[in-house]
Parts: sequence; C-alpha cells; structure tokens
Amino acid sequence: MAHMTSNTEHLIRAELWSTQLKELFEDQLFALRYIDWLDGFPDGEMIHIPSIGQAEAQKYEEGQAVTYSQLATGDFTFRITEYYQSGHAITNKLKQDSYLSSQLISKFVPKEHRALMKVMEKDALRIGVDRQTASALNLINDAPHRWVGTGTADSLSVEDFARSRYALQKANVPMTDLVAIVDPSVEFSMNTQANVVNLLTPNPAWQPIVNSGIGTGMQFKFNLYGFDVYVSQNLKEIAAETIDSRAVANAAANLFFSAAAEASPLVGAVRQPPKVDSEYNKDLQRDEYVTTCRYGLDLYRPENFVVVLADKTVANPADPV
Repeated sequence: MAHMTSNTEHLIRAELWSTQLKELFEDQLFALRYIDWLDGFPDGEMIHIPSIGQAEAQKYEEGQAVTYSQLATGDFTFRITEYYQSGHAITNKLKQDSYLSSQLISKFVPKEHRALMKVMEKDALRIGVDRQTASALNLINDAPHRWVGTGTADSLSVEDFARSRYALQKANVPMTDLVAIVDPSVEFSMNTQANVVNLLTPNPAWQPIVNSGIGTGMQFKFNLYGFDVYVSQNLKEIAAETIDSRAVANAAANLFFSAAAEASPLVGAVRQPPKVDSEYNKDLQRDEYVTTCRYGLDLYRPENFVVVLADKTVANPADPV
C-alpha cells in the first residue's frame, strides 16, 4: 500500500508559520521641517518673545514741533505642553517559547520612536488650526484666513489657491517658498477637474527642497498659483463647522503658508527628544522598553497661515443609481 496524505497525516504540518513578520505600510512624515525651532530656551516650561509694531508717518509743517510716537509692543508666550510615551514589555516565558521573540523585541524601539514622531507630526499640522477661531473667517487686513472650500460639494477648488495667495499678500507675507499641504482627497479632486490640468506645473518652483528634500519621502504633487502642493494624511479632521453661512462636514483642514525662513508660521521647542529607557522587571519577570519625549508647538505668525476646510468624501465612489 502506498503512502498517501490520507494515511500519513502525522508527518504533515497542518499549519506552517513564516519566519518573517509582516509590517503595515507607514505614511510619510515631513511637517516638522516647517517648524522654527527655538534656541536659547535651556530650561523651564515657558518663554516670552517680545514683539514690536510698525512706525507711523505724519505730516509735518515748518516751524512746528515734531510729534513723537510710540511703537506698539506685544508678548508672545510659548510653553512646553506635550509629554508623550510609548512602551512595550515582553515576559521571560514568551521569550523562551516564541521563535520570533528576538524579531519582536528588535521592533520595539523603532516602533516607539515612530509613534512619537507621528504624534508630533499631527500636532504640527493641527496646532495652527486650533489657534484660529473656529467658525470664523479670521480676518487679517480684511482678508479671510479660514473658510470652507469653494468647489463643488465643499471641495477645494482652484479659486481657493488664488484666495489663499491673496490672503497672504494682504498680510505682507513673503511670496516665496509658498507651500500647500492638502488631504489626498484634494489631489483626487484636482486630478479629476478637466479645467485644472492645464494650470498644473509639473515641476516644483521650490527646487532646492526637491533636490535636497524637506523630509524623507516628501510627496510633491504639483505647483498651482505658486504653491508647491504636498499631500499628507495627517491633517486635522473637522467633524462639522460653519463659516460665513457655509457648512461643511467630514472635512480636512488644508494648509497654505510661506515656508520662507524668516516667515515660518509655526514655532516649537523640544525639551527632551525621544529617549529610550529599558530595564528588567524582576517582580513581573519581563523586559520593559519605554520611549518618552517632551515638546511644545504653537502658531507664531497667524498672518502667514491660511486654512481651507474641504469635504474629504469627494473621493468616495458615488452611490449606484
């Protein structure tokens, strides 16, 4: 009688496990390169940055006394506010029994570091949105700095790029190194608007960034009205908001600003970069790994920050008729 699978099942492995660990794809992080990182802030949780206003000119008549004016002054207060941790542990028993334990342990620290950087990325992309006044136009020199997308179904349109440029110009923001960070749904919307295709410049205006890179894997898409457009999945989500009688739901807060070095809209400080601590816990019989960091972020130049809320569902397939 021949040996067959039906009579030698004890010699066949019913299940076979790979020696590789499958990892999820990770989105690309780059927003932290737009932060003006403070120096001269060695300790404490708060620092004051004084500011001064503009001088005024007045008519003068011969023989009259000169009028002396006072420059307006202000105080920008910055604080270290965030303290995050990411930790993992593995028991002695699992290390002894799992053939993948060494691979698992090797992933703890890089995964923890990545988790903290992801939080910082999302904070960088939301802090300016949070500092604006919700449900308001946030006028600066009579130009709105926050509104609902003017496209079909509250999507982002070409007009929103032109309006963003106008808002920055009205605020005397340098018209160099213009950047737009948009949700993937905006790229979809632009790709499917026939009247937009001829307006898109295939090469970025900000060549040094493309040559050297602002961050790993930065996704440049196109240039429109001088804005180099980049795509991020980490923009702040707005459940619902009404601005100037226009309502939007399931929206992404798309950002427009100048990334010129002297005009950075966001400011930040890292009190403690991601720091790894590890130890053996004899009471719980396990190895423990924890990564922590402390930092602060804030909107420093609101005049150089435009937010356009646009419906993210425009890229969803339409319901069948």
